[in-house]
Amino acid sequence: MGPNFRQEFQDAFNVSRETMERLDQYAVLLEKWNPAINLVSKSTISTLWQRHFHDSAQIIKLCDKENCHWVDLGSGGGFPALVLSILALEFKPDDRFTLVESDVRKAAFLQTVIRNLDLNAFVIVERIEKTPPLSADVLTARALASLANLLGYAHTHLGPKGVAIFPKGESYKKEIDEAVEVWNFDVEEFISKTNPTGAILKIGDIKRV
Repeated sequence: MGPNFRQEFQDAFNVSRETMERLDQYAVLLEKWNPAINLVSKSTISTLWQRHFHDSAQIIKLCDKENCHWVDLGSGGGFPALVLSILALEFKPDDRFTLVESDVRKAAFLQTVIRNLDLNAFVIVERIEKTPPLSADVLTARALASLANLLGYAHTHLGPKGVAIFPKGESYKKEIDEAVEVWNFDVEEFISKTNPTGAILKIGDIKRV
C-alpha cells in the first residue's frame, strides 16, 4: 500500500466529514470528465489528493482576511479555486470566488462542480485580457504564466489592498528576478508543502517600474 493521501489531507487541514465528502464528489466528477477534456494530466489522477487537492488547499492558510472576494485566473480543472471554495464553506463561509476560464468545455465542468456542491462561486467564460477589472481581495493562478505576466493580470484585477498568491515551481527565484525588471512589488515566499523545491509567493503593492 502506498501513502494514503486522502487521510494525509484530512489530518493536515483538520476538515469535517462534510468537507471530505464534497472533495470526494469533486474527485469523482474530475475523473469522469477528464478523459474528454483533459482537466489534469492523466498521470496525476492517482495522486489527486496530494498533487492537486493538498497543493491547492495550503493556499487558504495564507489568507487571513475575512469576507474575501477571491479571483482565480485560468481555472482549468478548478485548482486552486474549487478546492479553496470547498474549504471556505467550512472555514470562511463569507468568502466568494470568481473563476475566469475561456475554454467553454472547462467552464462547463467548473459550473457543474459548483452547482453539484453548492459552492459560493461563479464562472466568467472569457479570456483574461478581455475581462473587466474584478477588484479581487485575493488573486490566484496555478501553472498559468510567468510571474511577470501574472503581475500584469494582478495589476488589473486586484482591489486596492488586494494580494496575489501564486504557487510556483523550482525556477521561482529566476521568475522573481525577471519580474522586478518590469514591476515593483512586495513578496513573501512560503515553501510549498507538496513541492519542497517550489514556493508559494504572496505578493502585494504591485506597481509598474
